[in-house]
Parts: sequence; structure tokens; C-alpha cells
Amino acid sequence: MNVLRYTVLIGGTLILALGLGFAFQLPPATATWPWPDGRLSYLFLGSILAAVSAAMLWVGWTGSWGALPAGSLNVLVISLLAGGYFAYLLADGRAELLTFVVVSLLAALASAGAFLWSRRLPLPDERPTPKLVIISFWIFTTALVLTGGALLLRLPVFPWAVNPDSSIIFGSIFLGDAFYFIYGLWKPRWSNAIGQLLSFLAYDLVLIVPFFQLFGTVKPELLPNLAVYVAVLLYSGAVAIYFLFAHRPTRIFG
Repeated sequence: MNVLRYTVLIGGTLILALGLGFAFQLPPATATWPWPDGRLSYLFLGSILAAVSAAMLWVGWTGSWGALPAGSLNVLVISLLAGGYFAYLLADGRAELLTFVVVSLLAALASAGAFLWSRRLPLPDERPTPKLVIISFWIFTTALVLTGGALLLRLPVFPWAVNPDSSIIFGSIFLGDAFYFIYGLWKPRWSNAIGQLLSFLAYDLVLIVPFFQLFGTVKPELLPNLAVYVAVLLYSGAVAIYFLFAHRPTRIFG
């Protein structure tokens, strides 16, 4: 298990570095995206990668391998949906996307293998998930499914104009994230909630300040989108901070 632990920790650290690169629009990071995009889209990608790294680092640090199925299912859904769209574009003549098709396929295979391997492992903490967290997971799942579906339809749900191709990939990410929370609802044990809350908190921390600053420049027709987005960030951040760090029975330190 030591090799696996170091692999997950190193992988989580590299993903965090890539996420910071996207958040700060560093060329080595943004060059890995399949097409040119805008500042806020890169920031969004940075927040997603920060969320992934938070869960990976927690699992690797604690050795909570029984919590891997939820994250593996998340990556599997994203890989299948995004990879399918990359394959569609490849068939339409965009040969430069072959690498992304291959990477998506490999990610799908790896995540499927991780899911099948880890789903029989015991959870380190079998206590029931607190009721407020369960309610919050239902809210998050609903929001992710609705937003992800709207993005797949290329509807203007973000508080900025999104590249049409990126909209499909972002929608795939949101739908994959929905499965992350669905698994936590299906098996409502505290170990199946920690990674989700850590991920949402990392996502919130990357976005919250830039999104508050956006209130001064956002287009009037996109202001409601921004207000709803910020409200979700504040609520999810508050839930994560309370249960992970303040609520004595569930806090992860001490």
C-alpha cells in the first residue's frame, strides 16, 4: 500500500500544481487545454483540479482506500462524456484532438479499474453521514445535474460567455461531479462525505474572491447567474468548514 499511497500523493500534488497554473493562467498549464479559452474558464478549470487534488491528497494521506469508489465513479463519468465529445470532434476532422481521446480512454479504464478494486474495501469511518450533509448533497446533486445538462445544451448558465466546445466539457464535469455526491447518498457513511466536502471547499476557495470581484464587471443579463453561483459557493463552503473543522464529532483534525 505504500507505493499506492505515494502514487496518489504525488498525483494529487501534480494535479494541484496544474490547477494553480490554470487559475493563474500560466502558459505551461493553459497549453494543455485543447483550445484557447478565457480567463474565467481557466479559473474554473483551476478550481476543478484543486477539488480533485484535495480529495486525492486526503485519501493518500489517510489511506482511506474505501472512499475511492465515489471519486473513481466521478472520473469515469467525466472521461466517458468528455472523451465521447472529443471523439466526435476528431471524427469531424479535428485531428489535433486525438491525444485527448486517448487520454480520456485511459482515464476511463483506470477509473473503472479503481472503482471495481476499491468498492469492496472497508470504510475507515462507518458512522452515518449527518442529516444536514445529506440534505446538502441532494441540493448539490440537483444543482450539478441541472447546470451540467444546461451546459451540454450550451445554455448561458455561467456568469461569463463560455466557448461552445468548453461548455460541453464543463457540462460533462458537472454531471460527473453529480455522481460523486450520488455515491455519497447511496452509501451515506461519513467516509463517503469527507472527500466531497474537501473537494467542494477547495473549489470554493479558488473561485470565491474572483467571483465577488466579478460583481463590478459582469454583464447585467448574467448578474442573476453570478448571484446564484456565489450563493452556492457560500453555502457549500459553510457546510464544509462546519462539518470538517468545527463540528466536534466529525471534524477531521483532533
